Amino acid sequence: MFNQENRWIQISTNATLSISCVASMDKPRRFALPFLSLLFLIFHYSEQLQPPQFETLLKIKNQFNFPPDLSGWNDNPEFCNSEPTQILTLSCYEDNITQFRLTGNRWFPNLVEDFSTSTLFSNLACFPSLKVLSLVSLGLRGPLPSEIGRLSSLEILNISSNSFDGPIPAEISFLKGLQTLVMDNNRFSGKVPEWLGFLPALSVLNLRNNSLNGSFPNALSALVNLRILVLSENNLSGLVPKLHKLVNLQVLDLEDNFLGPESASFPKKLVSLVLRKNKFQFPVSDELSSCYQLQKLDISLNEFVGPFPLSLLTVPSLTYLNIGGNRFTGKLLHDMPCNAQLKFLNLSENRLTGELPDCLGYDSKESVVLYGGNCLSRKYRQQHVEPFCHTEALAVRILPHKKEEKRPYSRVVLASSMVGGVVGTMAIFGVAFLLVKREALHRNLKKISHTRLMVHRILPGNTLQLLKDARYIYETMKLGALGIPPYRTFVLDEIKEATNNFNATNIIGEGSNGQVYKGWLTDGTTVAIRNLKVKKRHSVQSYTNQLELVQKLRHCHLVSAIGHCFDCCQNDSSFSRIFLVFEYVPDGTLRRYVSDVQSKQKFTWTQRIAAAIEVAGGIQFLHTGITPGVYLNQLKITDILLDHNLHVKISKYNLPLLAENRKSDEIGISPCGSKENMGSILNCEARNDVYDFGVILLEMVVGRAIVSINDVHISKDILSVSLTADAMGRKSVVDPSVSKECSDDSLKTVMEVCVRCLSNEECDRPSLEDVIWNLQFAAQLQQESNNNQETPLHLL
Repeated sequence: MFNQENRWIQISTNATLSISCVASMDKPRRFALPFLSLLFLIFHYSEQLQPPQFETLLKIKNQFNFPPDLSGWNDNPEFCNSEPTQILTLSCYEDNITQFRLTGNRWFPNLVEDFSTSTLFSNLACFPSLKVLSLVSLGLRGPLPSEIGRLSSLEILNISSNSFDGPIPAEISFLKGLQTLVMDNNRFSGKVPEWLGFLPALSVLNLRNNSLNGSFPNALSALVNLRILVLSENNLSGLVPKLHKLVNLQVLDLEDNFLGPESASFPKKLVSLVLRKNKFQFPVSDELSSCYQLQKLDISLNEFVGPFPLSLLTVPSLTYLNIGGNRFTGKLLHDMPCNAQLKFLNLSENRLTGELPDCLGYDSKESVVLYGGNCLSRKYRQQHVEPFCHTEALAVRILPHKKEEKRPYSRVVLASSMVGGVVGTMAIFGVAFLLVKREALHRNLKKISHTRLMVHRILPGNTLQLLKDARYIYETMKLGALGIPPYRTFVLDEIKEATNNFNATNIIGEGSNGQVYKGWLTDGTTVAIRNLKVKKRHSVQSYTNQLELVQKLRHCHLVSAIGHCFDCCQNDSSFSRIFLVFEYVPDGTLRRYVSDVQSKQKFTWTQRIAAAIEVAGGIQFLHTGITPGVYLNQLKITDILLDHNLHVKISKYNLPLLAENRKSDEIGISPCGSKENMGSILNCEARNDVYDFGVILLEMVVGRAIVSINDVHISKDILSVSLTADAMGRKSVVDPSVSKECSDDSLKTVMEVCVRCLSNEECDRPSLEDVIWNLQFAAQLQQESNNNQETPLHLL
């Protein structure tokens, strides 16, 4: 109680806060102690008067029109002991609020028309020890109030995904301890303020997707503690200052602005640099080749000219390089060196000649190389003829400007030049026409299948994601050796020998359009051979594209194809059956290890989290590992198989060649309806796969079979309720075989992921990157719990 009295005395000395936080504090100071003594007696003998911070919380609750079941504040002023929810999180230190996080969704909050953001921030200023403030997706609109400057203890501010507009208020400059400032997805306008450079502790600055304009503020180049700088999707223009003094900068994202034409110098510790879709023209700084930690570089869709810096191919940590849509020139050689870690490379739509380096593995199934729209060798598809690149290179070459001298014979020279230019141009076009015609004829005669240019969608797997409070949390796990044979074409006699001439005893499954046989190749490899019956006769060429997609589906958590065979007719080149040869996965489905009541072997909690991570990783590869991505896979837990090491393998994917007829009552979300653009459709389809993953994860948590959509709704509701209960209540709803071993923190994290995945609204479901990171975090929490339960050595 004496601490409470001291806190009131402290508040009374603050002239600014006393007006809005404590009533009747404007009396002479000689009456302060008797008045507070009276308050002490009132608090001692009555429980009706609430502490000031609790009263402020009630005001905020009423302002946001909180549903009554989200908080027990009305009955319990001990708010520091309240359990966090998906909407509200409070943290306290010595009965002072230090963290206030409020996150909206599709139904909360329902703001009244006269909602006042000024009043909100005035109330928040009554928390003198507030260090973390997060107000995300609440529908807040209008200018950001100047009262923000009164939160003097603030270290992290996140107001993303609202509708704040107008200039960024200068009062933020009063927050000298601010370390993280996240204001993305709003409508802020005006210039990026120079005073941001005078926040000495600032390490994360994210202003993505606003309407900011003007030049890049020079003052930002002095923030030596800055680690993450995101200014993408604004209207910034002009030159980028030298940033080499930002020695701790790891992520720089300037995508989709009007910056240029010169590029800046960059610090050595960069991990991700995105300059995509700007106005840069002059070559990238050679310093980038010495950024030994650089993993992602995207300078596509600019106006870069001149020789392509080949040293970028040898940056040791680089996994993603995109220079597409520029005018880089130069000749590539097949024996050039490059970095073996490079998994995604886009060279398309430039002016490159020669041959792709062999080290790029452009025909590999484990890397993506895009190269169309250049003038490479004839063996590569979608290329211009070589004179096109030479002509374009001359057109973009920057020549020194010289003052012309007037000559008496200038008209004659000009006329001769014009005639020569016309004749030369006609000659070039004539040669180009002949070369194009010969190239077309050459392609018609050749029957060799090449890797097709992938242009539908570029979504790299190895990207860093900026999430809440600007945490970069996940990089896709690199693939190891798959341990399966290379893809090849089989002859029908090999298929017959492997299946004992399609003996019925070899059938291990049957679908709507054929059987699945277990077989053995001549080298002893066990395989699963799928017989696909074709209703109409087709030529082999008509299935080339689909088979190329099947070949690319090679991943450690997918049942990968080994080859195919056409059952062709003797009279012509048509066929009636396709045999697809897959690796054989021997140890049954995932359901056997998590919910089969007759199974003698059940996964532990740690094994279940690991299996969930692997399933999510396989789905992510289907979305981003090949182009175009594979979506709407309608996965079920029985589609998840386990190999002899108990690692998961996804056995079904949504390819036209492999598609099965689904029953209308199966668990899943209906396909996406009409969307505004292809990006929206792909996002919708990806979130539908996340829902199906949530159903699989749900069965892994509760330990009983989920066989209908009604089972999903009931089990999801039970999980949602248990999240607000205590640890005993949560463990009562999970599989009894793992309830004793799983830690409450790990269990709660997995439950939260599951409930979010099963959200009825697509936009509320997490991304796969978010899912994987949170599951990895749950595994880490479980490992820490296991370590803490071990007996210390000094007690043995």
